[in-house]
Order: sequence, then C-alpha cells, then structure tokens
Amino acid sequence: MAEAHERLVRAIGRWSLAALTVNSIIGSGIFGLPSVVAGLVGNASPLAVLIAGAAMGVVMACFAEVASYFNEAGGVYLYIRTAFGRLLGIQTGWMLWLVRITAPAASANLFVTYCAEFWPPATEPLPRFLILTFLFGILAFVNYRGVRAGTRVNNIFTVAKLLPLLVVIIAGVFYLVVRHGLVLAASPELGTGAWLKVMLPLTFAYGGFETALTPMSEARNPRRDAAFGLFAALVTCIVVYTLMQWVVVGVLPDPVHTDRPVADVARVVLGATGALLVTLGVLFSGYGYLSANMLGVPRITLALAEGGDFPSLFAAIHPRFRTPYFSIMVFALLTWLLAILGSFTWNLTLSAVARSFYYGLGCAALPVLRGKQPGAAQFRLPAGRFFAALGVLICLILLSRADLSQSVILAATIAVALLNWTWVRARKPAAAAAE
Repeated sequence: MAEAHERLVRAIGRWSLAALTVNSIIGSGIFGLPSVVAGLVGNASPLAVLIAGAAMGVVMACFAEVASYFNEAGGVYLYIRTAFGRLLGIQTGWMLWLVRITAPAASANLFVTYCAEFWPPATEPLPRFLILTFLFGILAFVNYRGVRAGTRVNNIFTVAKLLPLLVVIIAGVFYLVVRHGLVLAASPELGTGAWLKVMLPLTFAYGGFETALTPMSEARNPRRDAAFGLFAALVTCIVVYTLMQWVVVGVLPDPVHTDRPVADVARVVLGATGALLVTLGVLFSGYGYLSANMLGVPRITLALAEGGDFPSLFAAIHPRFRTPYFSIMVFALLTWLLAILGSFTWNLTLSAVARSFYYGLGCAALPVLRGKQPGAAQFRLPAGRFFAALGVLICLILLSRADLSQSVILAATIAVALLNWTWVRARKPAAAAAE
C-alpha cells in the first residue's frame, strides 16, 4: 500500500482541498431544494437550514479529527476499517461507493434537463445519450491524464458554480432590504415531526464532504489540511444555503409551488437575464459536482483494492500519468450507465439514508481511534467523545426517518457487502482469523 501511495502525486493543497470539499457538497440540489424545504417548514426554513448545518457540523468536526490520523487514500472506508475491522470497513466501502455513484448520476440527469432550456431536443433519447457520454468521457479523460489537471478543473468549476449563486443572493438581499425592509411573514407553529422531516433532505444538501477526504494520498499535507478543508467548506455552505433559503422565501410569494425557485428569484430581482444566469449556474454546478466526484470517488476502490477487499486491478496505477486509471474508468462507466437508466429522486433519497449509516460509524470511530492510536491525531476535537456520541445520535435519528423502500435498498447493499466480506475471508483465511 505504501509503495502505491509513493507512486501517486501529492498535488492537492489546502485551498484546493477546501474547494474540492465545497464542490463535493454544493451540487445542483441547491437550485431545487429551497422550495421543498419551504413546503415543509414555511418561513422557518432559513432556521431549519442553520440547524441542519449545525447538526452536520457536529459530524464534520468528528471527521476532522478522525481524518487527521491518516495520510492514505480511502476516506471514511479507511477510518472505519481501521477502527472497527474489515467487516464494517467493507460495508462502508460498498455504501460509500453506492452513494457516490448514484448521486452524480442524478446530477447528470438534471444537467440534461437544464440543457433543454437552450436546446429543447436535449432530453430526447439520442441527444441525451450523446450529452451524457460527452460529460463523463471528458472528465474521465482529464482525470486519467493526471491529478493536477483534475484538481485545476475542480477549482475552476467551484468558482463558476458559486459565482451565479452569490449574484442571486446579493441581488435578492438588496431587493428585500429596499422593498420589504428585511421583514418576513410569521411562520405557523411547527411540531417536532415537521422539523425532523425536513432534516433528511437537508442532510443530502450538506452531505458529500466525505468524497473530498478520499484522495488523501494525493494531498500535500492531508493530516493537517483535512480539518481546514472541512471547516472552510462548512462555513461556506452554511452561509450560501441559509442566505439562499432566506431570499427564496422572502422574494417569492409562493415558494412552495415552483420547480425552479432560484431561477424564479433571479427573474424577479434581475429579469430574464438573471434567470438565464441561474440556468447556466445549474449547468456549471452539475458539471462541477461530477468533476469533484470523478476526482475523489475512484480513490475509494483504489483503497479497497489496496486493503485486499477488492480485486487488485482496481489499485493499478498508470505508469506515465500516475493515476488509478482502472478505478477511474470503472467509476465513469458505472455512473454513466446509472445516469442513462436512473432517476434523480431515487438517488437523492438513497444518498441521504446511506450517508447517515456511515456518518454515524465515522463519528463512533473517533473514541476508538483515540484508544488505538493515542496522541496520533494532528487535529484534536475539544470534547471529542461528547461530540462523537452526539453525532451518532443525530445519524440514528436521521436513519429512523427512512421509508420502507429506502430501508430495503440499504439492507440489500449491506447483504452484498456481507457476501464481499465472506469472499475476502475465503481468500485470506489466516488474515481474517487474525482480525
């Protein structure tokens, strides 16, 4: 494993890691989610966004310490495997891979939908096939050629994604100040059920940071920079999400009954040009999200293979470009297939539930790693054991909100991972017995 890591290029600096984390979190969901959240909790939705950000901040703070134990690729799979052993490590690897394949596939479908604003035939079968093939083909080629190129593309798309969002937020805040003096209508009194229900889609909105923790074999100083990247991204996302939600419920007279809330805000405060700007933002956001995943997710299968839990071919490093080329090609192919065959809604709900599973395990890994490797963490979270317990509790509450279909999918993934673990034990009985 160490030899494979030495053959990779450590080219991701702390600001590039922060950009990768932001890009992994902020996808195309921000352009549609505000109306969903407003429908659940009304004008209290900006507060709900803040509460969800604080809850995910607990989880991300735990991950900041856990990540500071490691220099290798693998992210949450590596953390849980080290803390709890191979069985839960393989379970996490499968869950993580499932989430990180289906979510980009959903984003790619949304990309095609918004392309139809400029080219109406885009959603027809043949044009859709060609657009999706082009999307994944270009990103696979760029990342195949080297991690520096993939990092530069990710940084460009992070800036391009945030720029139209910031323009709409600033224009919306100015509009509210001038027209309404920052006053929002009073919200109805909400019960506990409404608050819990809104947390699951918001978990999806704040999720994805684990992808940025995966390619740590190619970060310059991963044990130091992981915490910086996570906290910088958390602050950025809380500010962007909260202000956007506040602008949507403040500007639109009926934010619940719209499929394009941010575009509608832009149309009100900036005119038709603003709506066009937001549509372009969706395209950049979707492609940037794919870019971040194309850089990070193949390192999951790289780590699984290096740990002996996947076929060794997934750990193959290109002799010239020094990238995990086989893992990149497999990820691109599978995500492309799911984008062709799958749906956006199914991927979103599955992602939120599956993330809660391994986020809870990641929080639980903090006290275990403190016991196994005392003093080894580069970043130590104050009151870490308390926040680890709180993070596990938050994830259990989110898991309890899963419906029957999501629970079935989760159980099926766990069953497949169990078969994988059985295969590994059969191949390496001595190592398995030692564990």
